[in-house]
Amino acid sequence: MKSWSIGVIGLAGLATIVASVYRTPDVLLAVAIVVALAVGVGWPHYLGVPAKKTLAAVIGLPGAGSAVAAAYVAAPGYLDWTPGFIALGVTAVFVVQLLRGTGQAQRLESILGCCVGVLLSCLGAGWIAGARFNGVKEMLLVAGISAAAALLVSLIRWPDRIIAPLGIALAGLAGPLAGLVFSDIAVLPAAVFGVVVGAVLVSFRRLVTLRATPLNFPAALGMGLAPVLAVGSLAYFIDKLLIS
Repeated sequence: MKSWSIGVIGLAGLATIVASVYRTPDVLLAVAIVVALAVGVGWPHYLGVPAKKTLAAVIGLPGAGSAVAAAYVAAPGYLDWTPGFIALGVTAVFVVQLLRGTGQAQRLESILGCCVGVLLSCLGAGWIAGARFNGVKEMLLVAGISAAAALLVSLIRWPDRIIAPLGIALAGLAGPLAGLVFSDIAVLPAAVFGVVVGAVLVSFRRLVTLRATPLNFPAALGMGLAPVLAVGSLAYFIDKLLIS
């Protein structure tokens, strides 16, 4: 698949999550679980490592569990269970590699890459935490608009040395603009958030452009949705630190 298709998948996933924030909590939870499982399925394909089906479960299930915990745990510890699910997933990655036996190919790449996949999958719980935090959902809308700006810029087939600063700058501008139009969020926190989101998303674009071989659909699905999950936790923590 073409590299631009990853950005399109990311935009579709982002729009679905942001729209579900304004629906019932059950809808948001269902979307978060599906996206986490999709990242679990696609991430091993992006890494190109063996034991893809087993590692898909190891990556996706902790993310789904983290989302469920964030939806039902008592306030204010919405993400209290997330580190535990991350630890569980990382442990499972090591167990899978031990069970594969000695002398297996790509063991180190599989361990390191899948641990990152577990982290990203579990960070998706931040969307649920942000929706429950103070009952204010506008920050997640600002997050979505900033992320969309960075993803749209990433679709442009220009060199990374141009796209990276451009994506960060436009995301940093989109955040305050969205904050002024759709909420009463202060300009500075919205700008800080936009810059952080832009930096994260253009970094993922670099991971795609560095890959020499084309991606299949599961790999594009995992790479497109993984940074979207990370944006949810960024929005939640920036909301707590700079706004609330």
